[in-house]
Amino acid sequence: MTRLLMVQMILLAFLVAFVACNAPPVPLDDVVIEKTFTPERCERRVQPGDFVRYHYIGMFPDGKKFDSSYDRDTSYNVFVGRKQLIAGMDKALVGMCVNERWMIKIPSQLAYGKNGYGDIIPPDSVLHFDVLMLDIWNSEDKVQIKTYHTPENCERKVEVSDFIRYHYNGTLLDGTLFDSSHTRMRTYDTYVGIGWLIAGMDQGLLGMCVGEKRIITMPPFLGYGENGDGSDIPGQASLVFDVVLLDLHNPKDEIKVKVESLPDLCTRKSEVGDFMRYHYNGSLLDGTMFDSSYSRNRTYDTYIGKGYVIAGMDQGTKIPGSAVLVFDVHIVDFHNPSDTVEITSVKPQKCTYNAKRGDFVKYHYNATLMDGTSIGSTHIYGKTYNVVLGAGQVVLGMDQGLMGMCVGEKRKLIIPPHLAYGERGVDGEVPGSAVLVFDVEMVDLEEGLPEGYMFIWNSDVNPDLFSQMDINRDAQVDTTEFSDYILQQVKEGKGRLAPGFDPQRIIESMYDNQDRNKDGKITEDEFKLKSDEAANHDEL
Repeated sequence: MTRLLMVQMILLAFLVAFVACNAPPVPLDDVVIEKTFTPERCERRVQPGDFVRYHYIGMFPDGKKFDSSYDRDTSYNVFVGRKQLIAGMDKALVGMCVNERWMIKIPSQLAYGKNGYGDIIPPDSVLHFDVLMLDIWNSEDKVQIKTYHTPENCERKVEVSDFIRYHYNGTLLDGTLFDSSHTRMRTYDTYVGIGWLIAGMDQGLLGMCVGEKRIITMPPFLGYGENGDGSDIPGQASLVFDVVLLDLHNPKDEIKVKVESLPDLCTRKSEVGDFMRYHYNGSLLDGTMFDSSYSRNRTYDTYIGKGYVIAGMDQGTKIPGSAVLVFDVHIVDFHNPSDTVEITSVKPQKCTYNAKRGDFVKYHYNATLMDGTSIGSTHIYGKTYNVVLGAGQVVLGMDQGLMGMCVGEKRKLIIPPHLAYGERGVDGEVPGSAVLVFDVEMVDLEEGLPEGYMFIWNSDVNPDLFSQMDINRDAQVDTTEFSDYILQQVKEGKGRLAPGFDPQRIIESMYDNQDRNKDGKITEDEFKLKSDEAANHDEL
C-alpha cells in the first residue's frame, strides 16, 4: 500500500466519524429509559393502577428546560395507567422503585404529537424527563407491619382502649424524616383504637408487646390523606413509622403481683398498719431502671396501707407521666407497733426454777435479722452472755424474752424494733427499725436479791453490827472498814451481794447511803439497818 493511499483512507475514516457525531438525531419509535440511579433495595415497583408521587425536570433534547416540579416545590401526584399522563409517561413509569431515578425519552407520537402543547411544547417535540420516584401506593393497600425485634417474654399485647407509650421515627416512603419522638426526648402517649390516632397507626399498634419494634407502613388514605398535615407531610403521602413500644396499660387494670420466691415457712403475712422494711429495684415496663434501694445499700422503710407510699409502691424521681411501674421487691422484715416479743420455747424435762427479775443469767445466743442475716453469736467466742434481768443491761425485748426461763431451756425470740434498737438501730450492726431474731439457750443462773436490795444477810444480824465494823474503836466507820467487813461476810456465807454487779460499786453505794451528812465517815447515829429505812434504799 502506497503512502498516498494510506493518507486517503485515514482522511475518509475521519470524515465518517465527523459526520456521525454531528448527524441530526434519529427519531424515536418508542420510549427510551436510562436508569441513572437504582436503590439497593426495591420492595415495590410501580404497577398500572398505582398512585405515584414523583419529581421531574422536563427538557427538550437540547437540554432546554420547559417544566419542573422542583420549581413548584411540590411533587407530581397521579394514577398510572389511567390515561392521566401522556402515553409515553404512563408507559415509562411502570416498574420504577421509590428513590429510583430515570432519564425518560419520549417520542412525539407518545407525547403531545403534531399539536404540541400551547406555547410550551412545539409540535412533533421529543421530550426528556429526569424523574425521581418518591412514593407508590394503591387504593387496595392495607397497613403493612414488619416486626424486626420481638422480646423474649410477652405477657400482654396491645388491645383496643389500652393506653400506650411509644417512641417513633416518622418518615415518608422515600426516607424523608418528618417527625421523631426521640428528638423531643419524650414518648408519644395515647389511647389505641378509639380514634385518637390516624387510622393506620391505630391498626399498626394493635398486638404489639412491650419492647417490640415494628415498621408500620400505611397508604395516605389511612394517614393524612389528600391534604397532608399542612406542614411536613405532603398530601397523598404514604407514611412509615419505626416504632418501639415502651409501656401499655388499661384504665381498668389493677396491681399485678407475681411471687418469685416464697420462704419455706411463712407464719405471718403483712397487714394494713404494719411497718415494713424492703429492698426493691424499680423499673419501667420496658426494663428501664429508675430507682433501686440496693444502690443506696439501705432498705426502704415505711408503714403500709396508710397512704405513706403511692397506691402500689413508692414514687421515684425519673418516672414519666402515665408510666406503668414494675417493682422487684424483697421483703426484709415487717412488724406492727402493737407487737410484743414472740416466744417459742423448748423446755428441759426438769425445770425447778424459772428466771425472774434480778436474777443473774448466763446464756448463749445466735442473733439474726428476719431475713437470716447474722448480726452476732456468743458461740463464736465460746463465752456466755451474762446479764441481770430487769436491770436494763439488754434491750427490753430480750429482758422480757429471758424471763421465766430455766437452765437448759431453749427459746426463739422475735423482737420488734420498738422493743429492740428502735428506728436508729446500731451503726454498722443493726439497721434501723429492724426486727431481731434470737435463738437463746439458758446455761446457768444465779438467783438475785429481792427487789430494792443490793445486799442481804443469810443469817441473823448481829445486834452490835456497828461495833463489829468499827475495828479501830474510834466511834466511826470509814470506807475501808466498811468494805472489808461486807466482803468478809460474803466470803463466810453470812451475807450476799446482788449477783451480776461490781461488788465494790455496790459497797460504795451502800456506804454512801449510810453516810448521811456526806463527810466520808459513818457514825453510830447515822448507821441504820435496811428494815429501819424506806423501802427504796439499797443498804444494810
